[in-house]
Amino acid sequence: MSAPIYVYVSIMWIMIVAGGGLLVTIISPIHIHGFGKFDEFLDSGVKAAIAVTLVVLWIFIMSKAKNWIFHKRIRN
Repeated sequence: MSAPIYVYVSIMWIMIVAGGGLLVTIISPIHIHGFGKFDEFLDSGVKAAIAVTLVVLWIFIMSKAKNWIFHKRIRN
């Protein structure tokens, strides 16, 4: 009876772990050079924009997964 909730929470945790790993391994080493004293500002801005984009993408995916799981449950 509560299996859809466990599936939803499992998907959520998998996405959290994958997103954290992605940010630490790929996004964190990005460095921007060539803008003088604005290097650190641009570097942080790009990383923040990527992180916010990932959060919005994760929310969109979780919303679609929730609708799919629970609408499937309602039909049965």
